Amino acid sequence: MNKYTIGLDFGTDSVRALVVSTLDGKEIATSVSYYKRWKDGLYCEPSLSQYRQHPKDYLESMEEVLQQSLAQLSETIRKNIVGISIDTTGSTPIAVDKSGIPLSMLNDFTENPNAMFVLWKDHTANQEASEINELAHKWHIDYTKYVGGEYSSEWFWAKILHISRHDEKVRRSAYTWVEHCDWISAYLAGNTLPSNIKRSRCAAGHKALWHTEFHGLPEDAF
Repeated sequence: MNKYTIGLDFGTDSVRALVVSTLDGKEIATSVSYYKRWKDGLYCEPSLSQYRQHPKDYLESMEEVLQQSLAQLSETIRKNIVGISIDTTGSTPIAVDKSGIPLSMLNDFTENPNAMFVLWKDHTANQEASEINELAHKWHIDYTKYVGGEYSSEWFWAKILHISRHDEKVRRSAYTWVEHCDWISAYLAGNTLPSNIKRSRCAAGHKALWHTEFHGLPEDAF
């Protein structure tokens, strides 16, 4: 019996779904859903290079493309779907509570851009990235040595530092921060507890400076 898998591509403007045969890679169904809030320009300030996305955009569009894709399939194919995989833009982190729920899905933060996913092209953390680079290049370990020697304002720590400095309420309420790719995977698996979330090696290594040579993430003093 042939088996099938679903791929979900979370882009800047939309989610795309693709159902393929695991036997020969044949494309069986496709669908696309555009983020409604993003399309309306909500939570973004281009003049400030601020680009934020609400997690509900991801969840609603994901549900829509899955329903549309499954509707194109026969009952036999639907029963033989054996896997689902995702890819996302990055670095796109978000602050979550102890249960792994994004702060912007809680009543106190529903309209707060700082509690939403900080999209890859958000450059509000230019100053923080410069500070990270300056420190890294004089530290006893250069944590940028495996990321091209230059930490970007588009990446994990710079964005977290910027929002922590500019939004005390988010800083105090965040239990931790999670990348989009890791949070969606955890959501689909039904377990978003931060201690249980599996971290993408790419996101952790390239964006969060994790490396075996460093015994993990950069040391706390850094």
